[in-house]
Amino acid sequence: MRNITVAAAQLGPIQKDDSRQAVVARMIDLMDQAKAQDVDLIVYPELALTTFFPRWYHEDVAETDIWFEREMPNAATRPLFERAIAHGMAMNFGYAELTPEGRRFNTAILVDREGQIVGTYRKVHLPGHGEFDPERAFQHLEKRYFEPGDLGFPVFDFLGGTFGMCICNDRRWPETWRVMGLQGVEMVVLGFNTPSVNSQDAEENLERRLFHHKLSVQAGAYQNATWAVAVAKAGVEDGHPLFGGSIIVNPEGEIVAETQTEDDELLVHTCDLDATTFGKKTMFDFSRHRRPEHYGRIVAQTGVERSPD
Repeated sequence: MRNITVAAAQLGPIQKDDSRQAVVARMIDLMDQAKAQDVDLIVYPELALTTFFPRWYHEDVAETDIWFEREMPNAATRPLFERAIAHGMAMNFGYAELTPEGRRFNTAILVDREGQIVGTYRKVHLPGHGEFDPERAFQHLEKRYFEPGDLGFPVFDFLGGTFGMCICNDRRWPETWRVMGLQGVEMVVLGFNTPSVNSQDAEENLERRLFHHKLSVQAGAYQNATWAVAVAKAGVEDGHPLFGGSIIVNPEGEIVAETQTEDDELLVHTCDLDATTFGKKTMFDFSRHRRPEHYGRIVAQTGVERSPD
C-alpha cells in the first residue's frame, strides 16, 4: 500500500476587497486543521488568492495586473509556504501568473514538503470569450486575460507516486485525462471556480451543473484508473454565485468524499495509490487495448468535420 492522506481545502467566496493576506490566513487555518488529521497533501482551488476577476471587463488588460502574481512565493504567500514547511505538508494551489516576459497564465503548482515548487501547470482549455458580450448575463473573460497554457499536461514524481494537474474547464475534456493517463498518472489534483448559473442559458439549473462537474471528474478518474481531487472556490463572490461540490474520487470513479457547504471546508481522505494498479492492468491497460491508428482525427482537427463519403 502507498497511502497518501489528502485534504481538499475548499474556499468560500473571496471578495474584490479581500487582501491576499486575509486569504492566506484562511488557507493557513485550513492547513492547520489538515495537520491535526495527519494530512500529507493539501489541495486548494483555482485562483485561490483572489476573487474570480475574469467576470469583470477591462478595456486595458493591464488593469488586471493587480490580480496577478509576478513571483511565487512572494511576500503575501510566504507565510503559507512557511507553515507548510513547518507542518511537513505538500500543497497544490492555483493563481494568476504574470511572467517576467509579460505573459499571463492561469497557473497551478505542486509544492513538496520542503516548500520547493516541483511542478507547474498552466491551464490549457480556457472557457468564455475575449471581448465584452452584451448578450451574457455576466462576463467570463478568461480568453481575454490569459493565454492558453504552454506546458501541456506533464506528470511529476511526487510523494512516492505519479501526480498530474489540471484546472477547472480542463476537467471537462477527456484529452486532459488521457494525456496524463498515458504517462501513468495516479492522482490528478485540480481546482475550479465554476458559476452556479450559466451566463448563456438561464434555464440550466444548479443540479445539472453539479452533475456535469461530477460526471467529468468521475469519468476521467475511472477511464484512466487514477485518483482525482477536485476543489472549489464557492459561494457568492462580488454578487456572483459559484458552486461547491469539492470531491475526492477513487480510481473506480466513485466519490469517496464530498463537501456539504459553499464555505471554507476541509475534506480528508486516505488514498492508496496502489489502488490504481488493477484498472491500469485490466480494462485500461493501454499497451494492450489502445488503437491509436484510429484516433488521428482527435489531434488533426478542432471543429466538426465529416469524413468524405
